[in-house]
Amino acid sequence: GVVVRGLAVQRKVSMTGSVTSRSNAVEVKYVPALVSDASEDVEFESGWGQTGTLGKLDETSGNETLPEAPADLRTNLAETAFFYPQLRTNEQGEISFSFTMPESLTRWNFRGYSHTKGMLMGTLDGEATTSKEFMLTPNLPRFVRVGDKTSLALTPMVAACGIPVAKMSGRGLGHTGGTIDKLESFPGFSTSLTTEQFIENVNKIGIAIMGQTADLAPADKKLYALRDVTATVDNMSLIASSIMSKKLAAGADAIVLDVKTGSGAFMKSREDAFALAEEMVKIGKNAGRRTIAVISDMDQPLGMAVGNALEVKEAIATLRGEGPKDFTELCMVLGSQMLMAGGKALSVEQAREALTKVIEDGSALRKLSEFVEAQGGDPKAVTDPSLLPKASMVVPVCADRDGFVGRIACEDVGICSLLLGGGRETKESEIDLSVGILLEKKKGDAVKKGEVLGYLHANDEKRLEAAKEKFRSAYFITDYQPEAEPLIKGILQ
Repeated sequence: GVVVRGLAVQRKVSMTGSVTSRSNAVEVKYVPALVSDASEDVEFESGWGQTGTLGKLDETSGNETLPEAPADLRTNLAETAFFYPQLRTNEQGEISFSFTMPESLTRWNFRGYSHTKGMLMGTLDGEATTSKEFMLTPNLPRFVRVGDKTSLALTPMVAACGIPVAKMSGRGLGHTGGTIDKLESFPGFSTSLTTEQFIENVNKIGIAIMGQTADLAPADKKLYALRDVTATVDNMSLIASSIMSKKLAAGADAIVLDVKTGSGAFMKSREDAFALAEEMVKIGKNAGRRTIAVISDMDQPLGMAVGNALEVKEAIATLRGEGPKDFTELCMVLGSQMLMAGGKALSVEQAREALTKVIEDGSALRKLSEFVEAQGGDPKAVTDPSLLPKASMVVPVCADRDGFVGRIACEDVGICSLLLGGGRETKESEIDLSVGILLEKKKGDAVKKGEVLGYLHANDEKRLEAAKEKFRSAYFITDYQPEAEPLIKGILQ
């Protein structure tokens, strides 16, 4: 008989086996050891599939006494099989082979079959589990439509704390540019990375952001390009499937979602935002990923800047400790969840302390500079934001009465940016990276007649006039100061 022993090695995912002669019964064991006293030359056949039942062979009679077992119908067809029908042992009776694991799969069932020249047979069943460096992906831009610069500041903060961040991003849908559009404000910056470059950047500097590749959720890429022009940008099913399909396919270990609610968000009502968050957290959990959703307010623009290069400048200011209060707080909340998910902090307090430190000592800003340089951009623009694109005209828009800013129609501010050329009207539209809006007043602020509400950055007179009217109509001045709304509505996990 023969004894078949095997070893499943994690990370490199190599399977090693050996065969030795022993008694006249076939005994099959799966043990974490190698056997080197093989005395018979055997052939070894292997494949990937379901486990089976082992039996005995009677060497003297040649009769097989394998117990019968009902065949199990396969219900999960989402698997890959490798077959090596001509493997042979070496002089020590060992067999070794290796292969590359797809990033999206982490556990494999293994079955090996071996026989001697005398046709004594044995099987080996085992399981291999891969592992890789912990990678945490913040998922932000699809929900932040007005003042969407969160990932530009957040990813360097988290990476500076020791958590690698890999992000698949898209271009703008609707009012403003997406994360990729904003990053292209850095001269020479490119998100057209190969998979090897993407992985190298994550391992080397802790950050990589790239556009969607053709082989990662390919159907989503077509849907992403068409949502603007088919009036389906705010469809909950498309949002959930688009976000989670890419994040899961990219192999992230943990996903942090920033789900917006309010007049500037896809989900206008609090109820819809929580429903979407719950749906995506459920999808993530069912796929075996730790998924956290932070529901935050978008009833007014986030921060003070709306527009591509303007938002990049605000993100840089935030990494210097000079950012708007609401934007900085959101980065701290999301960053705290990411650090705890990555095991770098045991509590929110500890996480916030770490994030504050990387801002104060400048390491977060340096991390942004490293990231920009690694992807072909000019790192000088990080230390000198005046090198970023600038509009030819900066025009103030003033209040027409005394009072308080009672409400800002956030979506109208986004449309204003679109009118200036900061967004895409069709999927073929080109974005003007230099245009946008800098707000001077937010909800609850007191204003005087003639006081500046905001500055429009423009390059075209006709676009400017249309945008001015839209911006004026976005501000509602009231006699009474409105109650302050909490920035963070809730956290689901």
